[in-house]
Amino acid sequence: MTVDESQVEQNIEIWKMKRLIKSLEAARGNGTSMISLVIPPKSQISQSTKMLAEEYGTASNIKSRVNRLSVQSAITSTQQRLKLYNRVPRNGLVVYCGTIITDEGKEKKVNIDFEPHKPINTSLYLCDNKFHTEALSDLLEADAKFGFIVMDGNGTLFGTLAGNTRDVVHKFQVDLPKKHGRGGQSALRFSRLRDEKRHNYVRKVAELATQFFITNDKVNVSGLVLAGSADFKTELSQSELFDPRLQSKVVKVVDVSYGGENGFNQAIELSAESLSNVKFVQEKKLIQRYFDEISQDTGKFCYGIDDTLKALELGAVERLIVWENLDLTRYVLRDSENNEKLIHATKADEQSRDIFKDPTSPTAAEMEVANSQPVLEWFTESYKDFGASLEFVTNRSQEGSQFVKGFGGVGGLLRYKVNFDQLAYDTDDEFFSDSD
Repeated sequence: MTVDESQVEQNIEIWKMKRLIKSLEAARGNGTSMISLVIPPKSQISQSTKMLAEEYGTASNIKSRVNRLSVQSAITSTQQRLKLYNRVPRNGLVVYCGTIITDEGKEKKVNIDFEPHKPINTSLYLCDNKFHTEALSDLLEADAKFGFIVMDGNGTLFGTLAGNTRDVVHKFQVDLPKKHGRGGQSALRFSRLRDEKRHNYVRKVAELATQFFITNDKVNVSGLVLAGSADFKTELSQSELFDPRLQSKVVKVVDVSYGGENGFNQAIELSAESLSNVKFVQEKKLIQRYFDEISQDTGKFCYGIDDTLKALELGAVERLIVWENLDLTRYVLRDSENNEKLIHATKADEQSRDIFKDPTSPTAAEMEVANSQPVLEWFTESYKDFGASLEFVTNRSQEGSQFVKGFGGVGGLLRYKVNFDQLAYDTDDEFFSDSD
């Protein structure tokens, strides 16, 4: 799997997590029978099992019989979920169990357990009338990994930051000669030796940076922060020895008062705003490229669900771009003679049911729904079949908002020019869409 493919896979995991958080946050129950349990990596399942057994005993003191039984039922469901695991998975374990009230006012049991897409450094147990998803939201706040080089006259630290997880990759100390007024005739020689040692120091840091932050000829971090208390960081950023691929990833150069791990912590604080903007900037660049193709009328673009599907079937889509909250459902309809038709519509359209009527029928008979699935879900499962990569975008930037409002929140960058007006097959026989 290439770095690009793994990034797409990770983006899909993040999208699935966002969708899960949204549904969990909307869920409500009667009483305090909704359990949220987060077990961090390297913990013991037995500890959580013991804690749940104690909670079960405590729950027997609840006066309300209905609430007592529902809490104990939720604890039992959670215990059953934990029995599925011999040990805590590498990234930790998240469990949600409880009884929720559906929109129709009926009770429904929810039992969810999964390993998050990256380590979750939080321990949580709460029994409430709602599920607590704050720990999952924290994972998504900064899903990208950033590299840090903290460099001063005493040594250098290489570190990474992903979400709230910071790691020191490597650190070393250095003994550089200080400036002094001694030497007389040897002053030039001292100066030359000092400059030579500084140069070698910068060279070593540049070589190690390439070793730690480049894997298989690709930069393995989303951005790079250079920090330090002297002018070494500036020397490094401007040095010919510093790999150009890393130079292009520098998002911030910050002055810190310390070296080492204290400097690392200070650098994280000072660069926080720049790091949160990186994904935002990447998204803007992608949509701007899409708009450039449109303004130049290259023909190497598509927009709207129908044209995008045609381009996908042709294998023409290189990058499929979709809004992460796209509210379209893919319906496969079947008539009485087993003929199938594919349409895409919103949930509001579904409730009206008019979209399921066959306009070619004299009686406008209603067609049967053979299959339905959210379009976004279908894209995550099918994009590889069409040889495309999948990019999720938000509507938080001006460009993103324009893409959603003006182009329906779905489109693609194409490998080659496609003239949709001249496609051979009759689209009315295969596709029609009642969506805007």
